[in-house]
Amino acid sequence: MIKKEELNLVTEWDKTFPKSEKVEHSKVTFVNRYGITLAADMYVPKNGTGKFPAIAVSGPFGAVKEQCSGLYAQTMAERGFLTVAFDPSFTGESGGVPRYMASPDINTEDFMAAVDFLSLNDKVDPDRIGIIGICGWGGMALNTAALDTRIKATVASTMYDMTRVNANGYFDSEDSEEARFEKKKAMCAQRLEDLKNGEYKLGGGVVEPLPEDAPFFVKDYYDYYKTDRGYHPRSLNSNGGWNVIGCESFMNQPILKYSNEIRNAVLIIHGEKAHSCYFGKDAYANMVKDSKYTENKELMIIPEATHTDLYDGGDKDYIPFDKLENFFDEYLK
Repeated sequence: MIKKEELNLVTEWDKTFPKSEKVEHSKVTFVNRYGITLAADMYVPKNGTGKFPAIAVSGPFGAVKEQCSGLYAQTMAERGFLTVAFDPSFTGESGGVPRYMASPDINTEDFMAAVDFLSLNDKVDPDRIGIIGICGWGGMALNTAALDTRIKATVASTMYDMTRVNANGYFDSEDSEEARFEKKKAMCAQRLEDLKNGEYKLGGGVVEPLPEDAPFFVKDYYDYYKTDRGYHPRSLNSNGGWNVIGCESFMNQPILKYSNEIRNAVLIIHGEKAHSCYFGKDAYANMVKDSKYTENKELMIIPEATHTDLYDGGDKDYIPFDKLENFFDEYLK
């Protein structure tokens, strides 16, 4: 018997975006194959008939469903899709202990568990299911699309490849055996310190106060996670961050190994001025290289947009929701 954990779910609206009157909202839970119960917000179009096409949404890496994944989910529900925005294992309102850990395997399974939930929902057409991954969950979404044949369409928005950035550093500036050895050595030492102390040390979320000489991408994150624009008390990036060893296994587990075998549709969206744009461009190039399934793959670069502009639209509504609607309409027919 598959059992759910008892989760304490917030009942009031506590999102970073206003509630829409065009959709019905409710809290739901489902279990992944590791027995971890995940919490999600479900958005259902009002006055819809028949079985809906459905989309599961998660991200960014270190965010919660009350932030931009919920915004994406609610907006796509306004456009006729039944959607769920979920908290990954070990974070937000979802279950799993210890807290604030991440895993390429478990987090990919989180997406697959959301597809399980949607496939068995009476309101959903199981043959019309897609996923959206934002930031680090964009890479997870591509990894899931390479594994889960039930997924008909995938969007990766302002994506990170979390295995690449952990192993190579930002902009591949630490891409050497020596640099990786030192990082692995430090994390192995931290494991013992955590056991001695009886708790896992947090790595810290977005830096505060913001240094005057902070790189642009740090300022970009601060402007979202540490201000009224996107702050949330359950968000790791807004507060104490992941455990220091929380992403240890990302060091030697590349997640995009078989992305060129994805048969179903994929749309990668990135901002022209995003520090992370190289992740999206390279992921697209690797996905179509030596692939037999290139006709339904697309890379869309948004002029002038930064990384976090695709979290909430920034100041110019940069998220191309019309494009997302058309993409899912086409491939979730």
